[in-house]
Amino acid sequence: MEEKIISKSEIGTLLDKLKEAHSIIAPVHRNGELSFDRIDSADEVVLEYSNTRKAPKSVFFPQQEVMFAYSKTESGTQVREPDLEEDVLLFGVRPCDVRSFLLLDKVFGSDDYEDVYYLRRRENSGIIGLACNNPRQTCFCTTVGSGPFNHDGMDLLLVDLGDKYLAEAVTERGEGMIDNFSDASDADKQKRNDIRENAEKGIKPVVVDLEGLKDKLDGMFDADVWDEFHTKCLGCATCTYLCPTCHCFDIYEEEETNNSGYRLRMWDSCALSLFTLHTSGHNPRTSTKERTRQRIMHKFNYFVHNYDDFACVGCGRCVQNCPVNLDIRDVLSTIAHL
Repeated sequence: MEEKIISKSEIGTLLDKLKEAHSIIAPVHRNGELSFDRIDSADEVVLEYSNTRKAPKSVFFPQQEVMFAYSKTESGTQVREPDLEEDVLLFGVRPCDVRSFLLLDKVFGSDDYEDVYYLRRRENSGIIGLACNNPRQTCFCTTVGSGPFNHDGMDLLLVDLGDKYLAEAVTERGEGMIDNFSDASDADKQKRNDIRENAEKGIKPVVVDLEGLKDKLDGMFDADVWDEFHTKCLGCATCTYLCPTCHCFDIYEEEETNNSGYRLRMWDSCALSLFTLHTSGHNPRTSTKERTRQRIMHKFNYFVHNYDDFACVGCGRCVQNCPVNLDIRDVLSTIAHL
């Protein structure tokens, strides 16, 4: 694995080089908040940040997208599909969010189901990650098998050393991105190691055996504890809409005229009361109790049975942004100690 040094003044040079072959999506200030968006200039990129409020999963799984449009003519029906062949490079993504892509890959690219919209975007993408030197108090990535310096799923990982970045190539593609930069010294590598150690120590682990948690949840569907967990929940779905691994969606048919229209896909959430409403009027999840249970069971039980992994990356967005301070770490800890 090649390890190079890039001074902060050279980041613009790197981005300009990459822009020649890629459409770059990076953290930028847009519409009053920091979010991932396409850049026109390297000057827009913000690399000194804790994490964005919205996860960058929308790059591959947009909150709203047209699946196809159609129009009827005398010669027949014409169907127009979206162009998904753009070569995208994500720049400055935190390790927890990169790990979320690996989990979504299991959902949208399994043997049972292949989502062409998601997979085409993923196939043409590259990822440059940014190590998390100063995790938030709400972060718990180390609990769910990741870490602030985890480079799984990346082509390249940047580590902020103060006035420069240590760039760790993870793939051959990543090596090609940094081949013109100087090699990292032993002192640079040691400084990276020290920063990583401090970052990992700064993350408060959730005192829970997740493997044991899955087995415990197998027998907890009707447990009384769900009566306690849901009492604070407003059903606003903030946690699921900001979550980098939630992937529920609904499909709508929209008619523009009698002879034309389109099919639209939009995010949906198990936290919303209409999510499971049947056409008959029956709703099997009538209260926040059932919906809170579904969220926890899906992430730490159902998903594990289906994909042998937990549907959580410990980014802490749901903890950070819940309007009533419903902390998923407390829920997991309580279940573990039952």
